[in-house]
Amino acid sequence: MHKHPQHRLLRWRPAAAALAAAVAASAFLAVPSAQANEPSDPPAVQQMPAPTQGFPLPTQHTQQALDPASNFTSKWTRADAKQIMAQSDESVSPGTNSMSPDVTMPEIPEDFPTMNDDVWVWDTWSLTDENANQISYKGWDVIFSLVADRHAGYGFDQRHWNARIGYFFRKTNADPAKDKWNYGGHLFLDNTSIGNTEWSGSTRLMQGNHVNVFYTATTFYDVAERNAGGGGIAPDAAIAKALGNIHADQNGVTFDGFQHTKLLEPDGKMYQTKAQNPGFAFRDPYTFADPAHPGKTFMVFEGNTGGNRGDYQCKGEDLGYQPGDPHAENVNDVQNSGAYYQTANVGLAVADNKDLTKWSFLPPILSANCVNDQTERPQIFIQNEGGKNKYYLFTISHQFTYAAGMRGPDGVYGFVGDGVRSDYQPMNNSGLALGSPTDLNLPANAPESPSAKQNGRQFQAYSHYVQPGGLVQSFIDNVNGVRGGSLSPTVKINFRDGVSQVDRSFGRNGLGPFGYLPTNVRVGGEGLYK
Repeated sequence: MHKHPQHRLLRWRPAAAALAAAVAASAFLAVPSAQANEPSDPPAVQQMPAPTQGFPLPTQHTQQALDPASNFTSKWTRADAKQIMAQSDESVSPGTNSMSPDVTMPEIPEDFPTMNDDVWVWDTWSLTDENANQISYKGWDVIFSLVADRHAGYGFDQRHWNARIGYFFRKTNADPAKDKWNYGGHLFLDNTSIGNTEWSGSTRLMQGNHVNVFYTATTFYDVAERNAGGGGIAPDAAIAKALGNIHADQNGVTFDGFQHTKLLEPDGKMYQTKAQNPGFAFRDPYTFADPAHPGKTFMVFEGNTGGNRGDYQCKGEDLGYQPGDPHAENVNDVQNSGAYYQTANVGLAVADNKDLTKWSFLPPILSANCVNDQTERPQIFIQNEGGKNKYYLFTISHQFTYAAGMRGPDGVYGFVGDGVRSDYQPMNNSGLALGSPTDLNLPANAPESPSAKQNGRQFQAYSHYVQPGGLVQSFIDNVNGVRGGSLSPTVKINFRDGVSQVDRSFGRNGLGPFGYLPTNVRVGGEGLYK
């Protein structure tokens, strides 16, 4: 392992340096699968927020772990999500920020730098191993991003159906505040991936110089019409992987030899299909090893509850109110509000072979039925807390995908349990771990058409990716009317025991360098560090 670059903007913990020194002898070896991530710094206060008068109590969750193959699905309930508003300030001036500073991302400046002049950049992830360690390969840090051509004639909001996976690299000893990422181009050769559009996933370094890129293979049938402002044919989506090779020399990093394999398509029972809902979600594969189940590789992904759109019936367990709570909603009222249209879940699959080419579905580990319709880019992050591994499920969601009667910002949502399948406790009782500054007392907006009355930074950042040490990376979407397409400043959240807090001593007033995704494990020797 090695320390992050010592830069004047960043605050480093003595514990991190001690850990790096302690394991220097094994610096070039992969971390054993049984090792959890180094814990993030603890928040100043490690207690869940107290109940707020006039609001319902959150659902009681045990955090208890169950067999990954069991049929239990944890619920992110309406009672849980109601805590977002319970913890919001109703008395703020309209259009400011009503959320606690502990869960609010600091404001990004309007004069943010452009990461690349030729492509828009959004969903981003690092080269990792099976334990979420971020890998420096032969002296180079490598990240992967969804990219789209800035000069092709379509607009920023048309990027989604023109998306390709691109990659960037820079020397591990680079100054993150001064040295730009080098753009390597598209990861895959043209017309070789499954589908005509590549959406988010994850990339793992395997044995030797092999890499497995897990991605969402999306196929749009009306790209030209969509680019012109029309279209509307629902795309196909599958989870796929590509096994290829990584190379590094004094000039940088290249990839070749990718062989693509389709892994999974939704089954219609646990995970909704396009035939059941043209707006279905089935994407964002993230694979990992679980120290509690040695030898197995799991995958989490975004899905929707199986069944035809509009058929779902909201249940008492989706609401999750405690018996006799005077502020509880009625199931019939929730159903009549149309909340049944929101049916997000976080899916789970297990690999059936060592080549990771065959997978089987397991039941979802989390559902947000009648709460929210999107649980994008899920991650499992395992950290040791007091001698016990705690499993953090992080996901991202939008304010405009909440069900009727619900309100929350664009941002990171987190849940903690004792295993991959747990009765997950929403972080901070609500699930909200980090959101862009938003006045939750005003109606929800969308980034392409925000209200002038809202906080101008309500959509400043999205697609957050939680890294070791609690660093959080995202991309810039809309900063007070200035559209983005570049990586945001990295921020840091301190979390322990399901409680999180933005670390405003990190960087400058809580904002670190733009696009800061530091590596913590070296592979391949000293390479180009010197």
